[in-house]
Amino acid sequence: MAAAQPINAALRRVPAGVGYLVCAIPALALLYGMFSGGLGVDPIRTLEHDLGQWALRLVIAVLCVSPLRRWGGLNLMKFRRSLGVMAFVYVVLHLMVWAVLDMGLRADLIWKDILKRPYITIGMLAFVLMLPLALTSNDLAVRRIGAAAWARLQKLVYPAALAAAVHFMLLVKAWPLEPMIYLVIIVVLLGLRMIRRPGRVTT
Repeated sequence: MAAAQPINAALRRVPAGVGYLVCAIPALALLYGMFSGGLGVDPIRTLEHDLGQWALRLVIAVLCVSPLRRWGGLNLMKFRRSLGVMAFVYVVLHLMVWAVLDMGLRADLIWKDILKRPYITIGMLAFVLMLPLALTSNDLAVRRIGAAAWARLQKLVYPAALAAAVHFMLLVKAWPLEPMIYLVIIVVLLGLRMIRRPGRVTT
């Protein structure tokens, strides 16, 4: 853990808002690729897929913050909110590309896909689970509902992450190595949360 102290000292000088800027880089790169023809023969599908992947990666990054602090001494807590908020932003963008560009914003087609395609049903479940997390990711919400209730609410990130990984795995259809890796990482992070270090209280 001593090795993490210089990193922690450097990170203390970095404003928390930098997390939002860093997390926005993939979206800006995708936007550039969309208009420059860099997203291949099916740019809408590529955009939809990549936005979803970045959403899942950022959710996993959120889940890594506490284990890194507990087990490695690396303190990234000041960036956890930006990671979570930007994960939800990517989820919303992913959903909008699907609903607007893929489905043409046709309610009948959207509902048909939600009800008949399991991977979309599970993806919508992940979105619904993340919605209250996004709405309460501010100091005013914490004060209004209380720190204890807010902390309990944040636990929704775990089923949301699992649902997102399963959504990705079902979407791939073939032997889904990459989404399975994401799922394994999430399960491991959940397992680490259940392990109590001597003298430590799980938070």
